[in-house]
Amino acid sequence: MSSSTPVASSSDHSFFSKPKYPSAAGSSTVVTTRVVAVPRAGTGAPAIKVTAQSAASSSKPSRGTEAAKRKSDDSLSRVVHKKRRVSPDISTSNADTKPSQLRTRSPRAATSTRSSASSRQASAAPSPLAHELRGSPSTQATSVASSTAPPIAARECWIDEDGNPGRDFVSSEAVVKDLMKTYKAYFTNPEDPEDRSFDPHPTEYPATWLEYPNTCASERFILLAPKDPDHYNPIMCLESSLYTIIQHYLTPAQRCLFGTLPAKGLVDADLLELDCPSPPSDAPSPPSSIPSPASDDSTSSCSSQSSFFSASSDSSATSISSLSSVSALSSYATCRTPTSPPSVNYLRLLQRAIHKRDGPLFLKVMDAINALLCILKYPPFPSDLFEPAPPNQLSANVKTWTRMPSPVVQRIIDETYQRAVGPHVHKLTRYEAFSSEVYGELMPMFVTDIIKATGLREGMLFVDLGAGVGNVVLQAALETGCRAYGIEIMPEPAKIGRSQLEQFQTRCRMWGVRMGEVELEQGDMLKSEKVDKLVKEADVVLVNNKVFLEPLNEALRQKFLDLKEGAVVVSLKCLMGSARSTARHGFSRERSASPALKERNLDDIGEIFTVTSRPYYPGSVSWGGSGGEYFLQRMNREDYARRLKQFESSRGGLTRSTRSRR
Repeated sequence: MSSSTPVASSSDHSFFSKPKYPSAAGSSTVVTTRVVAVPRAGTGAPAIKVTAQSAASSSKPSRGTEAAKRKSDDSLSRVVHKKRRVSPDISTSNADTKPSQLRTRSPRAATSTRSSASSRQASAAPSPLAHELRGSPSTQATSVASSTAPPIAARECWIDEDGNPGRDFVSSEAVVKDLMKTYKAYFTNPEDPEDRSFDPHPTEYPATWLEYPNTCASERFILLAPKDPDHYNPIMCLESSLYTIIQHYLTPAQRCLFGTLPAKGLVDADLLELDCPSPPSDAPSPPSSIPSPASDDSTSSCSSQSSFFSASSDSSATSISSLSSVSALSSYATCRTPTSPPSVNYLRLLQRAIHKRDGPLFLKVMDAINALLCILKYPPFPSDLFEPAPPNQLSANVKTWTRMPSPVVQRIIDETYQRAVGPHVHKLTRYEAFSSEVYGELMPMFVTDIIKATGLREGMLFVDLGAGVGNVVLQAALETGCRAYGIEIMPEPAKIGRSQLEQFQTRCRMWGVRMGEVELEQGDMLKSEKVDKLVKEADVVLVNNKVFLEPLNEALRQKFLDLKEGAVVVSLKCLMGSARSTARHGFSRERSASPALKERNLDDIGEIFTVTSRPYYPGSVSWGGSGGEYFLQRMNREDYARRLKQFESSRGGLTRSTRSRR
């Protein structure tokens, strides 16, 4: 990248409200540790029942996916770029090294020692807030994986620990509170125009919380809107995280308790339906029991009634105390058919509150939704005191996953980025123009394609040379469970990266998911002993070398002679030869199979690598609006040894033929 690359000003936080992934739910969350008390149920506890009702089918995933893929890379307005950084210019850091000395070993030398080695969810709708809080188009990349790219390998995703975020947790509340002057009121009180409780205030600000999937995990959100529509929006973030939890952590029957997830193409007619008069105060109350999560059958229709347990004195006090929030909305209960029990569509009611900017209603609906989530997280105690307590149903559902759902990965990435990186984005623009330290980022969907193309999976080692704030390293560890390492030479990105790692690990616990082991280091990739050691063990090495100067690229080529057989180097500028063919029209192309060795390329490092070029599309990277191609360079000493043998054989035959003629 050159100095003409758009960068953020020191006061710009536009990346705040831009999800790194195009996801159904926005991003960002504020977490405050919330331990639910479990007092004994009193005799006067209300007996309330909630019936599972049929949920409208979500919009077609293909439409949501295609819409995201068509999003332009105007993502530059998103302001934060995956770092296009590199070690210090080799011309200065290694001034005493002559270019001729860089190539100290030939492919033949390397081969002689190892030649025998083997080797957005479619159901989430744009919030009504989007009409006012217009952001620039998503910077998400469309999938660049070819039809032959394998799916991400199956793995175990759950963790066996609670989600308490701890004292060092950076919450959404903390981020907005520090920038309170840049926020304005969004909600009002329709019943009392003089009510100022929804206005910004240093301490008495409007707020609510969200229960996260894991036990003891929750976060507070300040209910204000940014004055700049490109800045972080906590209301949209809360909404997005809620939809992701309901869509991916609940069984179909459990989802029905919350109502209908907004469709991708929510039309005005649907919003008008939300504006219909509320039912009279004497409307029937919800049933007096709650569906037992343990009895949910994921294959059953949402229209069928779930089994119930009584909200009696032997129930969890958490459930009993929570039900008062549910009963507060009983006036909104409706019957789908004359014979069906009344139920409340909480998610549709939440959309209505946002659309109407009805603050009191929004708070009531969030209280009810959190109450239902608490009932699933902290089920009632069994009547038999000797029976074990039932598990957290949201965490239990994670055990059924065979791979991480992309929307969950997106939410964790976005939430962490907006809190740990967002407030410090202006520090990432402090680099020397026309140097190898220019900063830029790869977008998450592009990273997912790289993961698929390389076959990265649990048990492998991923190395990012020039890791910036660690986005790619963290995503690879979460998405695949692999061991991941990144090194960054610039002090500020490296410092932010270490902070982001801590917050990312906390968020993974809150969501109840497991990530692989991660290590981030500040240092020079050319001088680090750790890099020298890990390159020999690595399965996939990423080099975001779009702006690397040629001396640095040449020095990296020498390091890659130590790669093990089958290891893959991913780069945005081809390091090993010219790739001989380029990606066109969305297809991946491989360099001509086993090209014959010539005298001129006998000692070319690139000849021991099989090079494949693949396309990436607008929105894949942070520094430009157009697409391009990237390169997969796989170490293949065996093929080189075979071709070398053929070359030597043919040269020997030519020599004998020449002698015989003499």
